[in-house]
Amino acid sequence: MTSHKAVTLGLAGTGRIGTSHAETLKNFPNVANVVVADADPERARTTATKLDLEFAPDLDALFASDLDGLIITTATSSHPELILRAVDAGLPVFCEKPVAADIEGTLAVLDHLQNTTVPVQIGFQRRFDAGYRAARAAITSGSLGWLHTLRATTLDPTPPPAAYIPHSGGIFRDCGVHDFDIIRWVTGQEITQVYATGTNQGDQVFTDSGDVDTAAVLLHLDNQSLATVSLTRYNGAGYDVRLEALGSKSNAIVGLDDRSPLTSVEPDYTPSPLPPYPGFMDRFRNAYTEELAAFISVINGNLENPCNPTDALEAFYVAEACELSRREQRPVEITEVRR
Repeated sequence: MTSHKAVTLGLAGTGRIGTSHAETLKNFPNVANVVVADADPERARTTATKLDLEFAPDLDALFASDLDGLIITTATSSHPELILRAVDAGLPVFCEKPVAADIEGTLAVLDHLQNTTVPVQIGFQRRFDAGYRAARAAITSGSLGWLHTLRATTLDPTPPPAAYIPHSGGIFRDCGVHDFDIIRWVTGQEITQVYATGTNQGDQVFTDSGDVDTAAVLLHLDNQSLATVSLTRYNGAGYDVRLEALGSKSNAIVGLDDRSPLTSVEPDYTPSPLPPYPGFMDRFRNAYTEELAAFISVINGNLENPCNPTDALEAFYVAEACELSRREQRPVEITEVRR
């Protein structure tokens, strides 16, 4: 039976993405209330006041509220504890990726979740983007023929704050994991082998943190398709996230529009007058909205969980394999990192 119950949601974490989610949710007709909390109570109070939402001074107060679900946008280190606390309280969870900072922590959460039916949805917003959904439909329908190549890019115009880099998990876990997840999702195939490399030409913080600011990955899929993933923190032309699915009959290109930061030097080319997207929040604004709407449908029992923690683990395995490949300068089978 379809439910349209108006829900009350708790939101833990009022940084940039948490505040954006709160602003989106307050305008949903099927959201009765949003209660916000943060490790920094004043930041949560500011968000609550600005958006006219309910303020909880700490996490205990948040959990003591009469909630129908919890949205987690806090620091990665707090994700496992908050996920399990919510699940044990019977609260459906939406958590921004990752589930945990490492594979062991992710597996510990998954082990705990085996004993519950409470849904935990992980935030991979590209699954809700119209372009990626169209590419998936084209691949599934067979209209592209057999896939021979996929080319994915996540090219940030500027790097995150320097203080974030040492705790980010590295470019593959923090950034490339979105590409690894979406390649699995649009193709319905598993990634079996990776070869990854990277370089540094930017801020010294990347080298000091054992990270890279630019990377390239070659992926083997289990249907014999090949995929490449290009990543950088320094794409001065603008935010460039695309996926090219190339088949024996046709192709499907995601992210190619009048705001793509691509400059043709052909003499007869007329450039678009529109500016490129400045970052992921603008490029995927509609996808984030659809993702949160899906979570409310999950809470009300109207939709199966569209992205569970097992999906997040599989993408994390690929990221882990990429880091091993980069460090050891060799191809790595996913089975080498699978626990």
